[in-house]
Amino acid sequence: MMSLLGIGVVVAGLAARLNPVLVVTAAALVTGLGGGLDLVQVISALGKGFNDARYVSVAFLVLPVIGLSERAGLQTRARSLIGGLRQVTVGRLLLAYLAVRQLSAALGLLSLGGQANMVRPLLVPMAEAEEESKRGAPSPATRELIRAHAAAVDNIGAFFGEDIFIALGSVLLVSAVLRQNHLPAEPLRIALWAIPTAIAAFVIHAVRLLSLDAALARNGSAR
Repeated sequence: MMSLLGIGVVVAGLAARLNPVLVVTAAALVTGLGGGLDLVQVISALGKGFNDARYVSVAFLVLPVIGLSERAGLQTRARSLIGGLRQVTVGRLLLAYLAVRQLSAALGLLSLGGQANMVRPLLVPMAEAEEESKRGAPSPATRELIRAHAAAVDNIGAFFGEDIFIALGSVLLVSAVLRQNHLPAEPLRIALWAIPTAIAAFVIHAVRLLSLDAALARNGSAR
């Protein structure tokens, strides 16, 4: 029971807007100590987990590449590309990306999207350029609204799409946990049952994105 205190640490730390890395580390220490481990054992477990998953840090190698691309005019090209499409709106653009992101994740191609390599350098500039072409320079609040929806589209598409691909870690983890609790479930069955959830998530978020266009129109009229 004491090991559940780590959940409280995560909730309290994120609510206080503290550094997420520090919050998660503190929660891990509290969970380990609450579970009966001593400090050395907890730190050893953290070190082993980091060493086993060190390949995750390879993703950071893409950040310098994105930075160089932006310096070379990647965002400018993205803005000019979207400016020539008259029938596109911010909501429709994000909806199209949601569909591509969810379908590619369902095929196991998670690397095709992401906050660092797709949303920030491409999707956000294109969405902001589309809003600017329709109603002029958006206000800071409108920019934050567009950026928040762009980030959410990538997260939702990846989260609900990846569960359909049976070879990804999320599906295998669910299957392993169920087996440990004597509830045998094959990865294929889990993936098939994830399809209705993915469809529902797509439809619900599509409605939100289409309502975003109405909200942006109201904000534009107010300006």
